[in-house]
Amino acid sequence: MRIRNSIVFLAAAALAAAPAGAQQALPFAQAELDAQVQRALREFQVPGAAIAIVKDGRVVMERGFGVRRLGEAAPVDEHTLFQIASNSKAFTSAALAMLVDEGKLGWDDRVIDHLPWFRLSDPYATREFTIRDLLTHRSGMGLGAGDLLWYRSTYSPREVMERIRVVPLVTSFRSAYAYDNVLYGVAGEVVAAVSGQRWEDFVRDRMFAPLGMTESVTLASRTPAGGNVAVPHSRFQGALRVVRADTMDNNAAAAAIVASVHDLARWMIAQLDSGRIAGSERRLWSAARTREMWTGVTPIPIGGGAPQLAAYTPNFHLYGLGWFLRDYRGMKVATHTGGAAGMTSRTVLVPELKLGIVMLTNGESPAMTAVPWWIMDRYLGAPATDWVGGFAAAARAGEENAAQVEARATAGRTANTRPALPLERYAQAYDDPMYGRATLAMEGRGLVLRFAKSPAFVADLEHWHFDTFVARWRDRTIPDAYVTFRLTPQGGIGGFEMAAVSPLADFSFDYQDLHFVPAPAAR
Repeated sequence: MRIRNSIVFLAAAALAAAPAGAQQALPFAQAELDAQVQRALREFQVPGAAIAIVKDGRVVMERGFGVRRLGEAAPVDEHTLFQIASNSKAFTSAALAMLVDEGKLGWDDRVIDHLPWFRLSDPYATREFTIRDLLTHRSGMGLGAGDLLWYRSTYSPREVMERIRVVPLVTSFRSAYAYDNVLYGVAGEVVAAVSGQRWEDFVRDRMFAPLGMTESVTLASRTPAGGNVAVPHSRFQGALRVVRADTMDNNAAAAAIVASVHDLARWMIAQLDSGRIAGSERRLWSAARTREMWTGVTPIPIGGGAPQLAAYTPNFHLYGLGWFLRDYRGMKVATHTGGAAGMTSRTVLVPELKLGIVMLTNGESPAMTAVPWWIMDRYLGAPATDWVGGFAAAARAGEENAAQVEARATAGRTANTRPALPLERYAQAYDDPMYGRATLAMEGRGLVLRFAKSPAFVADLEHWHFDTFVARWRDRTIPDAYVTFRLTPQGGIGGFEMAAVSPLADFSFDYQDLHFVPAPAAR
């Protein structure tokens, strides 16, 4: 799911004790890794992290660093639970793989044959859309389309999925890559329809239980209260603070799992051994299904990255079934990231080496990539690369670019303008075909915007110029947005459009897809 762009401030890295029973020697001194992690936590201002490494079917290391909550002493250890967000997608593809093995569905089955209610805006795409299409980000919808339907909303899973029927395709079906979360929710509904179990129960009973993943939960709402759980942190105006955890339960198959690295080590061992449960001859899925999940389907454009990260640029980059697939120094790598409010993570699998690395963090930064790449380099015997320094430089460059974009917007602002109408005229109900209802109301001397189905989306509107305002969301983890009104020839309000103020706004805040018009009673 989403990866947020931020740099968070200095936090102490209190190391937890290494677990007993490490099975193999590491290709580096433990103190070297500790130094890398502590540097990353300082550089990116992340309070805590946990890492697990598996090699040749055995756990090499599982370890915690730093603290669960800024300002408190409780340390992160290998059993600390983190939201893994889009790392959940591989569990969904594996669940479908198990059903393929059982002969209950095929990757190229049409979705409507299992879910007759499924609809996209294009009739041809609706008719031809397959299970494989659900998993490979090639629907034709835009990047992150529909994310505002489920993000911190009260819409039910079924309502989220049914509302994407009005989202227009921005490219032809199967022609381009555009990451999408809602269609993984639909994939979870396929699991339920075919197996007779809800996605969250299927994953718990048929994957977590046999793998011994006893600490992890499939829904955030199932996270044990007061337990060993990391708290999310985000930065606003230079200060790091605790933020409210996302739930994602209404799009569970895309992003809802909460897990520890202790459990995810078992998951990686099974992945690297084609679904076999460690210490058993039983497989959750077959080797043939592993090959299919790790076969690229949708090409991902490869851009020119930051010069400090030249070694990170792949020669090929594709999305398979729940995994990003790329090369690194001659090795095929299956990987995925996860991002939620105040939480980022990455899983890295190198099948040829039977090597797996997972890093979970309770901050928003590229630390979750910098450290695993340092570890992978040690296993590959690669030349030393300053990944922490490189990602930090790239992050600073991104922030500088964003500041320049915002500065240019400010310079282009026309001073001493007023809205065309009295503010009271803008205060009414509006509807968007995809999202539904939003309201504008006069509160005090200003306008307040509320998204009806998303309680966190409450913004004070500040006049920018002419009929454009800036929505300053009271929840500062939500990026600000321009709100521009259209007037009718008769001098009334035709509706309003939205756009993110900062280019660093995560793509899941797909404001550009919203086209609000006055609600029927207001017309």
